[in-house]
Formats: sequence, structure tokens, C-alpha cells
Amino acid sequence: MIRAVLTDIEGTTSSISFVKDVLFPYARAHMRDFVTSNLDDPAVRQALDDVDNAVGHLLNIDEAIAQLVAWIDEDRKITALKALQGLIWEAGYNDGDFHGHIYPDAARYLRDWQAAGIDLYVYSSGSVYAQKLLFGHTEHGDLRPLFSGYFDTRIGAKGEADSYRRIQQEIGLPAEQILFLSDVPAELDAARASGMQTTQLLRDGTAPAGSHRAVRDFSEIRVD
Repeated sequence: MIRAVLTDIEGTTSSISFVKDVLFPYARAHMRDFVTSNLDDPAVRQALDDVDNAVGHLLNIDEAIAQLVAWIDEDRKITALKALQGLIWEAGYNDGDFHGHIYPDAARYLRDWQAAGIDLYVYSSGSVYAQKLLFGHTEHGDLRPLFSGYFDTRIGAKGEADSYRRIQQEIGLPAEQILFLSDVPAELDAARASGMQTTQLLRDGTAPAGSHRAVRDFSEIRVD
């Protein structure tokens, strides 16, 4: 019996294109104005210090912004970049420039499962801060109250079984009672190696892979 669902975001609850075609370009386009307009913000100053630490030497503001933009173009998972992207996205959400994309079937079944007593968790390569922003500003309303917890790569890489073992310990349920949802076979393999149940979502042209149960949307997921 499934007592908790752990879900990925991109390609699972949400379109990959939302992050690729909306969030990343928005952060890239607004990086310079946001950073230069918020140099007195402690969070921005900390992120800029982290950029210096990441490259190993001090950068001026123009150099730091250029480095951040380059990391966006390279799709790098740098802590300083994630922090600034989150702040920029928060401003975009609050200004109504976009909403967090959630597939209608995902919103419906997440609500149904939570109402039925199944605990819900998120595990994404995006920061917990960014995860909460996305689920807090959807066209289906604020979905954050549905979730009991959020995990990002600070707990470990998504392709490593030990990451799922740590999550299982945090959740506090036997691994076989946790269902992990993702579109990425390597992540599903790692979750299965930890003892979790798995289901692959076939969104955005994703092809089925391996022996994981594959479904087209949340209506086909079994939690009994």
C-alpha cells in the first residue's frame, strides 16, 4: 500500500518547456537589472559572494553578471545561480508575468491523494525555494498546502540510490510504501534500488524505458 508519493517536477507534474522556455529565459533577461537594482539586498550580496567563491577569485558586478548568464546558457547547477534565479522568479510570479505550470491531471490527483491521507513530497533538481514558488503560483491556485516536504539536490544527486534512502529516512516510512514519480529512467532506477515503488510519466514525448510502470498522466497511476 502506498502511503506517500514523492514526485519530480519537470516532465512529471509540469512541462519541461515551462522551465526551459519561460523560467530560464526570464531569469536571463532580467539578471542584470535585478542584480544592479538590489545590491543592498543581503541575499543578493551573498549570492554574488558565492559567485566569487565558485570561480575562485573576485569579480566586479559586470563580470559576475556575465558569469551568471553564461551558467544559465550552460544549464549549470550552481548554488549562487539557483539563489538569484529564485529571487528573480519570485518577482515575476508576484508581478503576474507568468504562473507555475502544472498539468491539470497532476493538480487534480495530488489534491485527491492528499485528501485520501497520502503524504506528498517533491524531489527536484531545482531549489526548494524555486519548487515552492512554482507550486505556490499556479493557475490551479496555491498548491503548497498539499505537500508535507520538499527535497532538492542538497540531499544528494537524483541518479544516486543513497539520495532516495536519505529521503526515505526523512519521510519516516518503509521504502516500499513510497511511490516515486519521474520521467527520467536513471532517477527511477535509483529510487527502485533504494526500495521505493516507481512509475514513469510519459510527458512531452518521453519514451518508456526499463521495467518501470509507464503512464501517460496521473489518472493512470496506481496508489493502492
